[in-house]
Amino acid sequence: MRAIQISEVQTLKPIEIDPPAAPGPGQALVRTHRMGVCGTDISCYLGKFPFFDFPRIPGHELGVEVVSVGEGVTNVVAGDRCSVEPYMNCGTCYPCRRGATNCCQNLKVIGVMMDGGLCESFLVRADKLHPSKKLTFDQLALVETLAIGCHANDRANPQPADHAMIIGMGPIGLATLEFAKFTGAKISVMDMNPDRLEFVRQNYGVENTIEFKGDGSELERMRELTGGDLYQSIVDATGNRHSMGGALNYLASTGSLVYVGITTDEITFRHPTMHKPEASILASRNALPGDFTRIIQLIEMGMINTDAWITHRTDMDRVLSDFESYTKPETGVIKAVISVCD
Repeated sequence: MRAIQISEVQTLKPIEIDPPAAPGPGQALVRTHRMGVCGTDISCYLGKFPFFDFPRIPGHELGVEVVSVGEGVTNVVAGDRCSVEPYMNCGTCYPCRRGATNCCQNLKVIGVMMDGGLCESFLVRADKLHPSKKLTFDQLALVETLAIGCHANDRANPQPADHAMIIGMGPIGLATLEFAKFTGAKISVMDMNPDRLEFVRQNYGVENTIEFKGDGSELERMRELTGGDLYQSIVDATGNRHSMGGALNYLASTGSLVYVGITTDEITFRHPTMHKPEASILASRNALPGDFTRIIQLIEMGMINTDAWITHRTDMDRVLSDFESYTKPETGVIKAVISVCD
């Protein structure tokens, strides 16, 4: 069976693997139709993601079709179109017992810590499948990205009329924006790339955009937008240590800063920068099962429109040559989607 593996740093390799066995109790056999390429996949490919080991079949943003199910499975049937919740938690550790399945001490994320969906078919726990009778495979492949943003926004918890800012307008920043806009907060976004800011203005109607130049002009713009108060909640979706350390400078007194981007580097700041405003620094990791259910419903209701997200497409043949371009900001990629099976 055909699959594609990240075999070493910056190397994609086509491989043949054995077809999966029949699903056992609680399992489903699924066929991969679409895989979304996200920042995690890019970081894994570049050798920068802390939880990734080579070689690995990537693929955790997936739109799949159920082929068959094992004994005891009742939530899906053959033929169902589903999004995959890729976080394989143990269910018994301390965070799992508290409902924080996203932080399981024994967590295995498919496509990162175990082989993922960039193959024709694979076995998965059926309880990790979220079906929809309405969504396309493209839309289902975007649900996981949206779930990361949904959870990050919940962690930031912006309130109506608060000034809230999202830093980094890649897919995770955009996903966070999708949910921040439901809160009634006054939203600003910041990025180094003016094209991404224009994308946000055109597709989301957000006028409070800030181009980061590193010359202090961004802070002046923030004070102008907030009447000098700065931001009660900030989500940093960059994964850049300089941005993550500097974000405290933009926080209002008693505000919250959420890190959803991941870096393997040290993040540094002077303690008074955090202490003086009595800041709260939070992390946001993965997402929760309820986030997937909520997002599918919102897309089905037309409250989230994913049409503008997919800027690049490829397939199993072309991805070997196309993937490198997705690592380069100048290509203008927001979200690339791989057609695996049609």
